[in-house]
Amino acid sequence: MYPAELVAPMKQDLVNVGFEELLNPEQVDEVIANTAGTLLVVVNSVCGCAAGNMRPGVKLSLNGDKKPTKLTTVFAGVDGEAVAQARKHFLPYPPSSPSIALFKDGELVHFLERHHIEGGTAQMIAENLTEAYKEFC
Repeated sequence: MYPAELVAPMKQDLVNVGFEELLNPEQVDEVIANTAGTLLVVVNSVCGCAAGNMRPGVKLSLNGDKKPTKLTTVFAGVDGEAVAQARKHFLPYPPSSPSIALFKDGELVHFLERHHIEGGTAQMIAENLTEAYKEFC
């Protein structure tokens, strides 16, 4: 577990652009089951690829006309139970931090694993997500 004061700015980076933090398993299940339309679930992380690629890419992806109905985030290494519950909904994909999941009416329709994030740029991540939004949102 990381100290709260260390991760606060990393959490706030997404909260500031409209993401809701999911802090426990019940919140994760509720939002996935009850969001009509599309839901983005971002597994945030302290790693450099989250700071340099993932968070900037996710924020950039929200600039287009099409975007998810609801934006949520869980934080790996901090909100352990919420992350573990979210990962149950990501199956068959293995645990990955950071990662990005797009759901439509409760069904996982698009997923970016760490290896898609750490090897790419923020622009590449944004373009990948933007294409998914065009298809599903």
